Amino acid sequence: MISIAAGRASGSAAQRIRVALPAGPWRGIAVRVLSLALFVALWSAIAAARLVDPQFLPSPHAVWEAFVRANSWHPIAPGVQREVPGEQNYFLWEHLLASLQRIAAGAGAAVVLGPVTGFALGTSKTLATLVGPYLNFLRTLPPLGYIGLLIVWFGIGDTAKVWLLFLAAFPPVVIATIAGAQQVSADRSNAARSLGANRLQVITRVLLPATAPEVIGGIRVAIGFAWTTVVAAELNNGIPGIGGLAFLSGQQLNTPLTMACIIVIGLTALTLDAVISWIGALVVPWKGKA
Repeated sequence: MISIAAGRASGSAAQRIRVALPAGPWRGIAVRVLSLALFVALWSAIAAARLVDPQFLPSPHAVWEAFVRANSWHPIAPGVQREVPGEQNYFLWEHLLASLQRIAAGAGAAVVLGPVTGFALGTSKTLATLVGPYLNFLRTLPPLGYIGLLIVWFGIGDTAKVWLLFLAAFPPVVIATIAGAQQVSADRSNAARSLGANRLQVITRVLLPATAPEVIGGIRVAIGFAWTTVVAAELNNGIPGIGGLAFLSGQQLNTPLTMACIIVIGLTALTLDAVISWIGALVVPWKGKA
């Protein structure tokens, strides 16, 4: 009887929790907000109890103060009237903007050239045989493996960083486009030709629409990979840059600022992915419906 009563009590409690949460699309948002609140509360409790040295795990309040300081004017030193902006003479949003500009240049070029290259390789076995090994070799190399060579070739300026981001983003787009082009069945192309379509019409009205969903997926992977490479790209002379600031603050044992940069990098990555997904849904509305 006691176990039955306990089961009923736990069931009613779970039911009350379910009722407390909103229904419909807001339910998922409420669950995420609740999860985030619990995570921050647990983080705050651990930091307040000093279970971990603050040098390794600062409190959320310390991270927030570092974020605010990085986005405002403040005295260069206690008791000194001279004020400086943010960190390293740049506001945090300026560091973020500098990194986004490098991503736009490097990964943007990969987004433009990758589908063209992938479509050519996916529709030509000869080109695929010639270029495929080099593409796979580039794909398997970690970005830190050739950043030194890029610095030797192009110096420590933005040119080397842009090239690094391009080389990080280019293979995923090409490989996704190749996969999309090769999965189009020959029957669809032959059916279009039998209806009077010429080669250009087959490409523009059959192959390209069928390949577009894979291209969008490849772009999502490429932008995400390029964004994770931004710290490696900004290891040398990366100021202004959010990755360079995260690396430099870590060297200076400024853990709150490092964590603030990490949070900004992560939120920016989620935002970029959401924007690309939204654009993909607009450009390729037929994805998953064929």
